[in-house]
Amino acid sequence: MLTKGDEFPIHQTPEPVAFAGSDRNFYDRYFFNGYRQDGSGFFAVAFGVYPHLNVADAHVSALRGETQHALHASRILNHERMDLSVGPIAIEVIEPLRKLRVRVDGEGVKADLVCEGRSFPIEEPRFTRRNGARMMMDLTRFTQAVRWSGWLEIDGARETYEPASAYGVRDRSWGVRPIGAPDPQPAVPIQTPQFYWMWAPTNFPNLALYYHVNEDGEGAPWNLRCALAMDGSNQGGFLDLVDPRLNVTWEKGARRAAKLVLNVKDPSGRDHVVTWTPLHTFHMKGLGYTHPEWAHGLYKGPLVVAREAFKPAELNPLEIPSLHIQAICKARHDGPGGEGSDGVGAFEQLVIGPHAPSGFKEFLDGA
Repeated sequence: MLTKGDEFPIHQTPEPVAFAGSDRNFYDRYFFNGYRQDGSGFFAVAFGVYPHLNVADAHVSALRGETQHALHASRILNHERMDLSVGPIAIEVIEPLRKLRVRVDGEGVKADLVCEGRSFPIEEPRFTRRNGARMMMDLTRFTQAVRWSGWLEIDGARETYEPASAYGVRDRSWGVRPIGAPDPQPAVPIQTPQFYWMWAPTNFPNLALYYHVNEDGEGAPWNLRCALAMDGSNQGGFLDLVDPRLNVTWEKGARRAAKLVLNVKDPSGRDHVVTWTPLHTFHMKGLGYTHPEWAHGLYKGPLVVAREAFKPAELNPLEIPSLHIQAICKARHDGPGGEGSDGVGAFEQLVIGPHAPSGFKEFLDGA
């Protein structure tokens, strides 16, 4: 069950808010993305606090033409988890679980953006995964399809967003997952890392589709949900879909999809088919994910801010920092009785190690 308190990065134990259990990898995070109805103007924002590392960091990244721009910021948390700002990047909770604001006032990167939920957020099943006896992931997350208003400016070029045509997704997650400096003593015996992650919240004209799956190396799901949320749905008002089966056409020599097709049934047993066709590729390293220098939770100093820019098309898709992506896709939902609609979404993908259904046998062999 979600409550308004889940909107704030204060998850803990019965101890004071400054403490969050005993695991040094505890984190509390916001994520946002946004795009226009045609997939243009893509941007994303991430903000995380790491209570036991005493670090907070934030990132803003956007695709403009063939270039992805990124603004990174990190500071000492000072154990104050309610301060939702890191240098030039700030989050404001206007109405918990419904409406938030992102403000950026960095050198060459500025923004004032407001997102409003299309329905109540959907709570995903708890993610729990161990590496041997050691806890690797233990977290909760909710996801919410949103509409955006406002603007984002990069080096003086401003993009504006209107709720009628600007969609996106946000999430909140908290718990334990690998952050900060790597563990100097890995779990033994050492095994080939394996992680298969597909996450595809997608915006359609009057509803949102939520789909995600984690699978082990044999293709067995260990975390999965698929649901539809009509605009205005309240908590518990989602239509859960059953027997989801995702077919991926992999891009040759890579671990990213050229096309994705989801076959699923509604509770009445009627067939639904959702097809995603990628338009652009956004690298999650622009938000710190698997970034060699700006990984989440790394200590950078009292306050450090930096910019970078790169061209996604020029990066090796099998290098570690390039594996984790969001593919901005046009989407098609074909429902029962010939009914259907067109939509747009960012299909997140991260595939490491073996995955038998995809034909991957090694750590980083390509399709």
